Amino acid sequence: MGIRIGISGYGNLGRGVECAIRQNEDMELSAVFTRRDPSGVRILTEGVPVYPASDILKYKDAVDVLIICGGSATDLPEMTPRYAKDFNVIDSFDTHARIPEHFDRVDAAAKEGGNIAIISVGWDPGMFSLNRAIASAILPEGSDYTFWGKGVSQGHSDAVRRIDGVLDARQYTIPVEEALKEVRSGSNPKLSTRQKHTRECFVVAKEGADKERIEKEIKTMPNYFADYDTTVHFITMEELERDHRGIPHGGFVIRSGVTGWEKENKHVIEYSLKLDSNPEFTSSVLVAYARAAYRMKREGMKGCKTVLDVAPSYLCREDGRSLRAHLL
Repeated sequence: MGIRIGISGYGNLGRGVECAIRQNEDMELSAVFTRRDPSGVRILTEGVPVYPASDILKYKDAVDVLIICGGSATDLPEMTPRYAKDFNVIDSFDTHARIPEHFDRVDAAAKEGGNIAIISVGWDPGMFSLNRAIASAILPEGSDYTFWGKGVSQGHSDAVRRIDGVLDARQYTIPVEEALKEVRSGSNPKLSTRQKHTRECFVVAKEGADKERIEKEIKTMPNYFADYDTTVHFITMEELERDHRGIPHGGFVIRSGVTGWEKENKHVIEYSLKLDSNPEFTSSVLVAYARAAYRMKREGMKGCKTVLDVAPSYLCREDGRSLRAHLL
């Protein structure tokens, strides 16, 4: 029997987790939990039950790790600490400014239940966080730069969709090309948030909705849009489905630093991602960290962790001997 994974929430991220489990031979999907009517949810894996989210505690003994596939705006701050009391959990909480308080709440709940929780898993926060940490440790005198896009941000799109009067929306994050070139030159420029990225929103408003109010709420939303030059386009549902169906994304983490007695040598470390599907890649990271959570729990660990606390070997299917022989 493989590691039994439960999925809470069956949207783009939940479907991505289901696909990722299929590519990992040491895992199996044990159940899907949904806030919708389970009879109307069709999953891809044959023979796996779909249960109402309200019944989730009935199945705690059938799930080794619960992957919570909700939005960071309102779902995860409430769901992750609640479920961490009874399950080992993974989430993709991505509101950077609120990670410390989210960590504290989840840590208390996980320790109360004797479980492991790994939060803010994905590519940023997540893989980008790891690369920022490693690069800054190697080049202590230097500067970090993170550029996202061009691509669809799931978290920002979700935040727009939750505004009253919005039927659907897509938000694109776009790097400012001149800023990217300047950073790659090794000149260590000082760039404001607004100088590095722009944001572009395509919004389908409900009939009769106040578009002026919606646009103002988007542009002034703290932690999401207030610090950026943001353009809002109101379009029809037909246009959204025709022109914005995909969910691509990607970005760059760059560390520019110096070495030498007189700091005479420049170095640039760059890590980049180019993703056809933001949710499917994020899901693949979540599943790898579910393996880590399972192993850490078996070793007696408990409480909340982030990607910065998890040894890379916990993510891999292979044992230490095989990793040393083939990857080191």
